[in-house]
Amino acid sequence: MPVEIRRASLADAATLSALCARTFTETFGHLYPPEDLASFLAGSYAVERQRTILAHPDYAVWLLEDDGVAVGHAAAGPCGLPHPDVAPGDGELKRLYVLRDYQSGGHGGRIMDAVMDWLLRDGPRTLWVGVWSENPGAQRFYARRGFERVGEYDFPVGNTIDLEYILRRPAQPPA
Repeated sequence: MPVEIRRASLADAATLSALCARTFTETFGHLYPPEDLASFLAGSYAVERQRTILAHPDYAVWLLEDDGVAVGHAAAGPCGLPHPDVAPGDGELKRLYVLRDYQSGGHGGRIMDAVMDWLLRDGPRTLWVGVWSENPGAQRFYARRGFERVGEYDFPVGNTIDLEYILRRPAQPPA
């Protein structure tokens, strides 16, 4: 069975919570003191928080699954990044993570395409994403999709503060 992408539902809240914690820890866990990582994971990826996101009509979450096992996820919704040019109606890729064993196989691009299709379903609009300043691979990934750095902000992980870049993709007219 091929690796598939599907829209997550409320029934996926626990799976999403566990996957979010696993992908964040796999990607960034080595950067933080254990207490900071634990605090962040408990607050950001709790099952109830995932239920709230999954139930919200303005948000969407996708799961990347290999034979029914979740191996990646992405979430999108209204832009909440702290940038003065953010306008009502702007969309944001909130997160996109794929387990290490599934990276570099085109899966990130496939799930990003699903997100972009959803964000642009009603026509062109400005899109945003926040990315860690020390993640050049992700920055290149988003640049290939038309995102450019336009700002930065502090992103707390427990008591640790990371520098995040704000990337924007201006509304593009239909081809």
